[in-house]
Amino acid sequence: MRISLGAICFATAVATSTVAVAGPITVKGSDTMVLLGQRWAEQYMVKAPSTTIQVTGGGSGTGISALINGTTDICEASRPMSDAEKNNLKERYQTTGVEIPVARDGLSVYVNAANPVKELDMEQLRLIFTGKITNWKEVGGKDAKIILYSRENSSGTYVFFKEHVLKNADYSPRAQSMPGTAAVVNAVSKEKNSIGYGGAAYAKGIRVLNVKKEPTSPAVSPDLTHVQDGSYPLSRPLYFYVRNKPTGEMKAFIDWVLSPEGQEIVSKVGYFPIK
Repeated sequence: MRISLGAICFATAVATSTVAVAGPITVKGSDTMVLLGQRWAEQYMVKAPSTTIQVTGGGSGTGISALINGTTDICEASRPMSDAEKNNLKERYQTTGVEIPVARDGLSVYVNAANPVKELDMEQLRLIFTGKITNWKEVGGKDAKIILYSRENSSGTYVFFKEHVLKNADYSPRAQSMPGTAAVVNAVSKEKNSIGYGGAAYAKGIRVLNVKKEPTSPAVSPDLTHVQDGSYPLSRPLYFYVRNKPTGEMKAFIDWVLSPEGQEIVSKVGYFPIK
């Protein structure tokens, strides 16, 4: 069945809970979304001082595990739940959960500000991050070894990039795994021959490449228009996942996140509101 929450519909079969959240609302998961989640929580608690919301990161996979284990009320995820994860949730709670798109991101490819390369296509990115292209001169840059920075495998961004860019091939063993997007940005800002990837909101102190879907396609930037219309090749939704149809304080918070006021915070943080 389809369950409507505000202006959003969720095509997920769920069990309806009539019990309000007891104690603080806990939000856990995506490091891409943790700053956004914190800003939402801060602003909402000003509006509703009787509500306490606790937000922590750890990665989308960690948040989904916490949702399945019953140790968080809301999971923040920068990738969809897998069928296996939904089945695990169903085995424990007799529900496959509720998927709520709450924002959009243009997953960005970062290079050092001194790098002359301005754009890459998806195939070039695949070859770079799988280790087939190892020198910037192979993609129109300087004669210099490419230094790769990636995310840890619990990250939804890692999974999304692997699926959509690497076509599920393995990352190069030379790719250095970083504990969060901020760490990727910091590393790229200091290493002039490096490349990394992460959420659009973190793209400060480095340069973001334009990306071509195909070698002959136009190079597209991860801006509002191209992310919302899907023409940027690495556009993606950012999600809340909850076990059951939200009620009580949790529903009030999620309704507010989806409201114009909540979506304005999305823009202020550096992501893109849902339509």
